[in-house]
Amino acid sequence: MADVLKPGDTVTWETPQGQTQGVVEKKVTAPVTIKTHTAQASKENPEYLVKSTKTGKKAVHRPGGLTKK
Repeated sequence: MADVLKPGDTVTWETPQGQTQGVVEKKVTAPVTIKTHTAQASKENPEYLVKSTKTGKKAVHRPGGLTKK
């Protein structure tokens, strides 16, 4: 995982189609639902809302799955 991520940081993560890239939009510290997936984020276990630079789609990722570029 990258150190501390903040809005505007460029990150990469693995998908079934291979590595992809996006931009952190915000840190999520409460449960949030995107499409049909509910991310169980909390203050103790934050996650990050990321927008894909390729597709423009948004997803919530755990910090351990993101690599800061």
